[in-house]
Amino acid sequence: MTGFPDHRQQSTRSQLPAWLDRYTTVGLYGLLVGTGLCLVAFLTNPVPDPSFPWATLPESLRLPIAQPRIEHWPMTYTIGIWLWIIGFPALFLAGYRRFGDWMPFGTPMWLAGLPALAMLSWTTYCRFFWPKLHPPTWNAPSYTVVCWLYCSSYNVLWSNLAYLIAFVGVAATVLAVRRRHVAGYILLGFGVFALPLGLPAVYEGYRRITKTHGEVRP
Repeated sequence: MTGFPDHRQQSTRSQLPAWLDRYTTVGLYGLLVGTGLCLVAFLTNPVPDPSFPWATLPESLRLPIAQPRIEHWPMTYTIGIWLWIIGFPALFLAGYRRFGDWMPFGTPMWLAGLPALAMLSWTTYCRFFWPKLHPPTWNAPSYTVVCWLYCSSYNVLWSNLAYLIAFVGVAATVLAVRRRHVAGYILLGFGVFALPLGLPAVYEGYRRITKTHGEVRP
């Protein structure tokens, strides 16, 4: 009984290609480093993020220096946020690597469903709740390319497109759970248009397509 979890974890790990396994590990460390860099900004600048002016430390707790800003945000805050954006897909890959099919709907949920729900959540937050800064900037933190197009311009066309892509991801997850052959192509399409957040779906879509072709090959 004691050896079963280790064997299960090892077999789950082997399902990720070596390069994706390395990205997952490095991405998780990047999330930790990014969090630390964001916290550093609170020790140096009175208002690290102008969207949230209330998020500040008393002057007595800050260092007597101030970081230069990249557009609206201090340097380490900017680097930290972008490390989060680059490393965020690693959370879903790490969950898949660790738990595999142990949760309901298994692989499709880890690699497509949860990223799609995250995209819906981030898009809704940025569209309706994020205190927008003016002027918009190329440096706007965004978890997908299409979200960056919205956050750097505030053009609702890109936000609407982000919603469409996220709903495609939800549909792709349902098709994958039902084992439809077309699911691989839709997963791949969702993943490409949702990069970098869609990286897990790109892997899953490509894996399903190649597996299907292998099954029908004489």
